[in-house]
Amino acid sequence: MTQILWRPVMGTQTEGTKHEVKGVAKEAFGKVTGDKGREAAGKVEKHAGKMEKAAGKAADKARHEVDKHR
Repeated sequence: MTQILWRPVMGTQTEGTKHEVKGVAKEAFGKVTGDKGREAAGKVEKHAGKMEKAAGKAADKARHEVDKHR
């Protein structure tokens, strides 16, 4: 009987998506209001969210590969 050990880390990917969406909204609000600081902060948060999401996917893939070889 095979034991399934792989469990996705949804928290990291979910948090990344949350930051990405929040950043997009903040960036758009900054553009509409002419607030360059808020626009820049939105861009930073958006890209940080994308990176966080990618890190979560990479961690999940690594865990899956390790578990495949146990």
